[in-house]
Amino acid sequence: MAPHAIIVLLAAGASSRMLGTDKLLEQVEDRPLLTLMAERCAKVAPTRVVLGPGQPERRAVLADLDVKIVEATDTDGMAASIRAGVGGLTGTTTMIVLADMPEIMAADLHLLLSLHAQGVAPIVQAAGSDGTPGQPVVFSSKYLKPLSKLTGDHGAKSILAAHPGDVARIPLPDQRATMDLDTPEDWAAWRAKP
Repeated sequence: MAPHAIIVLLAAGASSRMLGTDKLLEQVEDRPLLTLMAERCAKVAPTRVVLGPGQPERRAVLADLDVKIVEATDTDGMAASIRAGVGGLTGTTTMIVLADMPEIMAADLHLLLSLHAQGVAPIVQAAGSDGTPGQPVVFSSKYLKPLSKLTGDHGAKSILAAHPGDVARIPLPDQRATMDLDTPEDWAAWRAKP
């Protein structure tokens, strides 16, 4: 477990591009993706899972896990989820993880938190093997206030853009830091990979 760190797993999105199915309930390694990602996060640090209102199926697949569920009730997208996830936190390093990235492993989360704890930079951001900025992102405690004031559906991009000198990008193998699965076609292509 990472000392003095919290993981915020963002899982409140509506899966609107999945044509009626829920991407976070898609089966990966014999369980729903949301269960798998929450398990990976909980192995590394105390985890808050952010859900939206009216998502009983997602709540159900988290029922047996050692995670705290918080609800994003505002409607301005990813910022609402981040605000809900960091609400009430003080003095803690916070890692933001997206729940629709099945290639992110517990070892990746541990690596990013360890590098942050070693003082590599105030913000440690995963990147693709080619350096493309990706997810997850670790923020030092000084960013809790800006995270709690985010608006809109762009996540924390505004914070990263405003503080480029504070960001260290850590390449992860292949495209695991940039691979998210939003559509049935994304899922089909991902499952077809050798």
